[in-house]
Amino acid sequence: MTLIEVLIVMALIALILCAVVIGSGQMSSSRLRHSSTMLTGAIRVAFSRASASSKTIRLVMDFDDNAIWLEEGDQPHLVQPKDTSGTGGAAAATVIEKQALEDSSRILKGPTAPRTAFREIDAMGLVASEPGKGHKPLERGIKFRQVQTAHDYEPRKEGRAYLYFWPGGQTERAAIQLKVGDNDEEAHAVTLVVAPLTGKVKIKDGAVDLPEPQDDKEASDREDPGAF
Repeated sequence: MTLIEVLIVMALIALILCAVVIGSGQMSSSRLRHSSTMLTGAIRVAFSRASASSKTIRLVMDFDDNAIWLEEGDQPHLVQPKDTSGTGGAAAATVIEKQALEDSSRILKGPTAPRTAFREIDAMGLVASEPGKGHKPLERGIKFRQVQTAHDYEPRKEGRAYLYFWPGGQTERAAIQLKVGDNDEEAHAVTLVVAPLTGKVKIKDGAVDLPEPQDDKEASDREDPGAF
């Protein structure tokens, strides 16, 4: 065989292997794992940053851009459960959130406390020099399926979802579901379950709903080897 023939055979073998890998979904599964790892890392950073800076930090998960980033509050923030704007009581950051706040204000028609404003920070904890600079997109083809945190009345499936972290080492219970493409089947999804006391993350196969609060044994997640 000539060198050219050998190269042709090797090229054909490479194409066949690529087709097998793509067809078996291994590449999609790999991207799903990488996105899960990136989210887990962001949660670790936010948890540590809130304790170190004594400021409220939140993880932003954008459904439209399938991206995440961190933001820092300008004052102490107490999350308001079932807040109609979806921000947990913080200042609105999108047009939809502003409209929701205006609608709720018209209904309440009473004095409201000032809302915490959040600003984007980079990986070093510094305020981002320009909006969007700290955004980290999920892997290609990976999207948010739904996100539910303790302050959400229902799982969020559009717009933005927020996960808050407070000084002293606490966060919210959360279930963050990722999926491959537009496929909503549970077989093509993973769920990141966040523990409120430690910020540890368990990555579970399939779509897992937000777990209900448990008794004092919930604190045992500090010793759970399955948490990251």
